[in-house]
Amino acid sequence: MDLVDTIKKTFVAIHREGYPFIAAFAAVTLFLGYFSSILFWVCLILTAWCVYFFRDPERVTPVDDRLVVSPADGIITAVGPAVPPRELGLGGGEMTRISVFMDVFSCHVNRAPVRGRITRIEHRPGQFLNAALDKASADNERNGLVIDSPNGTVAAVQIAGLVARRIVCWAETGGAIGIGERFGLIRFGSRVDVFLPSAATPRVAVGQTAVGGETILAEFGGIAATPLVRVS
Repeated sequence: MDLVDTIKKTFVAIHREGYPFIAAFAAVTLFLGYFSSILFWVCLILTAWCVYFFRDPERVTPVDDRLVVSPADGIITAVGPAVPPRELGLGGGEMTRISVFMDVFSCHVNRAPVRGRITRIEHRPGQFLNAALDKASADNERNGLVIDSPNGTVAAVQIAGLVARRIVCWAETGGAIGIGERFGLIRFGSRVDVFLPSAATPRVAVGQTAVGGETILAEFGGIAATPLVRVS
């Protein structure tokens, strides 16, 4: 391994969404530091946290259409049947829902749980309850992606939390998306729900820690064609 590779593996990239916030934190640190050394160190720690929050590490995603990967870093807070949000147009029947809760120290870049074509993107305004609560799925502000995958329709719903006030989604309706591909970000503490067809078998349990783009949430038993090249 040469020096360049070592540096790349040591320093994690920062997502561009974080640049304005990091700059603001740094400016406040310098301003308040002029008047107080204590405030300087407190603000410096907060600036370091801001840099850490907006990290965007590379992930190694399994290339297998039978698998569903976690769309986010965090803790699995729910695994079981639930009715998907009405605005997604998936009907009133229950699907298998797996929820991943992100705290303020989690990486908040969101990734596609499966590959396929994005058939629908819907944003719904709402409240900002604690995203760990089950009712946050119905009451909080959210943004949902519906993906037509090789194993059926899958939805990923970004849910704002108690501190989060901004959901970012750069995916587009009608576009193709690869498993593990980045599609959005939420700041600062939130949750992502994945809704799956009943044919999917969950492979995680409540309380388990998930790594976005890597941890396998569920598996389809049927045989599906696997792409030769993964989009990342």
